[in-house]
Amino acid sequence: MPAKNLKWIYLVLLSLVWGSSFILIKKGLIGLSALQVGSFRIIFAAVFLILTGFKTLLKLNTSQWKWIIISGFVGSFFPVYLFSFAETEIDSAVASILNATTPLLTLIFGGFFFRAVFTQNKVLGVVIGLIGTLALILSGASVNPDQNYFYSGLVIVATGFYAMNVNILKMYMKDISALGIAAGNFFVLLFPALAMLYFSGFLSNDFTEGKILSSIGYVAILGILGTGVAMIIFNRLVQISDPVFTTSVTYTIPVVALGWGILDGEIFSLWQLFSASVIMVGVFVVNRSKSLYTPRKKKLDK
Repeated sequence: MPAKNLKWIYLVLLSLVWGSSFILIKKGLIGLSALQVGSFRIIFAAVFLILTGFKTLLKLNTSQWKWIIISGFVGSFFPVYLFSFAETEIDSAVASILNATTPLLTLIFGGFFFRAVFTQNKVLGVVIGLIGTLALILSGASVNPDQNYFYSGLVIVATGFYAMNVNILKMYMKDISALGIAAGNFFVLLFPALAMLYFSGFLSNDFTEGKILSSIGYVAILGILGTGVAMIIFNRLVQISDPVFTTSVTYTIPVVALGWGILDGEIFSLWQLFSASVIMVGVFVVNRSKSLYTPRKKKLDK
């Protein structure tokens, strides 16, 4: 299948999987602490990816491992914990909405640090998407005035890490398979995640409580599907498209997350529905332009 068609299939799949991740984090926090949710998410994802991609780990060389370690911590480790702590104070749908700042930060970081060339459609699409995102935030704040929006800053920091990672993947890790990157990332992260789980006091919990076991079940789904499988798809999407299109998945994620929020009793307004439509327009405009990574012309010798 042509890459231009395949990337849209990947975008839809990631929207569904990652859009469901926020409600799974929320359910996980019922019986576990934020530190435990983040740790279990990494552990479950690591076990799945190592078993699935063990052979790819043996093919990695020293220089590739350097970028895999950096990518693992920047693109997964820190964001996983930041999102868990953020959702202790803000709704899952709000967290997913704030996640839509990723394409803007990707565009900025790409331009300043990774030799990316801005195009008019890229900038316009990101701006349209952000307008829709801001409208969603404002409408969400009006219907949920009791939430602590200070914690929304944790989501913004996490999206900054995502933006750096997608540029790193595009510039320095093209020669590594999508499965190899994901398996390598979580092989490295497994050990610090186990340490974080131990120091979180998890072993002192009363495991006869049903809510603890059910929360672990939700996080198992989150780790295997929402992190393990999704990271393989995401890494492949980065390789066949450009970073801004790839991160435009963060524009469609809120639509799915808001749907789960409604089913879970979170409030949703018609204004939020309109804002979600604006976001989709932004995704379309972003995709109309050429690749973000257009080689810059060299200056002619005089």
